[in-house]
Amino acid sequence: MLQKLCKLRGRFSLLNYNFIANLSPEVEELRGHVAKFANEEVAPLADKADEEGKFPPELWRKMGDLGLLGATVDPSFGGSGLSYSAHCMILEEISRASGGIGLSYSAHSALIVAQLERHGNEFQKKKYLPKLCSGEWVGSLAMSEPNAGSDVVSMKSRAQKVGDKYILNGSKMWITNGPISDILIVYAKTEPEKKQHGITAFIVEASMKGFSRGKKLDKIGMKCSDTGPIYFDNVEIPEENVLGEVNQGVYVLMSGLDYERLVLAAGPVGLMQAAFDISRDYCNTREQFGKKIGQFQMMQSKLAEMYTTLQASRAMLYSVARAVDQGNITNTDCAALIYYTSANATQVGLEAIQCLGGNGYTKEYPVGRIMLDSKLYEIAAGTNEIRKWLIGRQLTQ
Repeated sequence: MLQKLCKLRGRFSLLNYNFIANLSPEVEELRGHVAKFANEEVAPLADKADEEGKFPPELWRKMGDLGLLGATVDPSFGGSGLSYSAHCMILEEISRASGGIGLSYSAHSALIVAQLERHGNEFQKKKYLPKLCSGEWVGSLAMSEPNAGSDVVSMKSRAQKVGDKYILNGSKMWITNGPISDILIVYAKTEPEKKQHGITAFIVEASMKGFSRGKKLDKIGMKCSDTGPIYFDNVEIPEENVLGEVNQGVYVLMSGLDYERLVLAAGPVGLMQAAFDISRDYCNTREQFGKKIGQFQMMQSKLAEMYTTLQASRAMLYSVARAVDQGNITNTDCAALIYYTSANATQVGLEAIQCLGGNGYTKEYPVGRIMLDSKLYEIAAGTNEIRKWLIGRQLTQ
């Protein structure tokens, strides 16, 4: 049964996708190639990668060869120069095959690579972007700390200027790709007394003396997305590795947050599609009381609700993406988007487990993994509570 479902998986999305997404012909053609890559290269590794709790390292170079890692980066720096709609499509398709692989992909491409392109100078872009876009190097963003998650300003990491270098001390927690990254963008206080106006972003190389990693976290979901703490013990960072301006780290962070929320919102949509595909195929295959369970009205109702939620989420995702491609971006819409898609993905995942009954509660079927992977998006990159607060604040000003 599982093998049959894996073969069927994706059929429905390929037939009913673009009417809602309304992608350009060029991006729609690209989606066919990305979907093929996801189905043939990512999906077969998803279960094993989840069980081992390890990202398949060979995928980095394969994604780089396809031009996926630098989706929106200028081609002169090794990127593909694509739109944000295309970037969302790529993450959706990869996440449909594996939520954890999709998360690591997005942390690399939508966080560190995008921030480097947006705020790096010519020297920094030439030095770091080509190898990050090719997959030779893996990147991660290091902002959160054990006691500083949503409250970024309370971070304790400190970078002190000594001559033409900064001496970095401190630690970071919950860092996606942290256990395997080569290049990191790290936020630290350079003038603590200035609070949010005294934080600076730095480009840190994992090979720098004093950099170390802690034990990889054992998460309940996104297991193959390597996540863990990192530590800095008198790490010497050359002045040329300041990203943006000194004490302007919060600006570097916040100026890209809306773009990051937009792209990350595609992950839950891909997970929803996977949950729906499996549920639909199961209902059209599983028999009870002498007929397919999909013939029972209760199961048809579940599928109808899952389909409606999926397509509404997809419509919102690409509507916002098209607006951003046209230069129209608001933090209210981007926060609302990831809040909406992440909450919906968890619920669709739960319904998929219910559709499969006892089978849904076993590891033989991936719906449990899909649900737990989906839950991460309600927490990471700013919790849904923070997102709702942001939306409400903007609407009442």
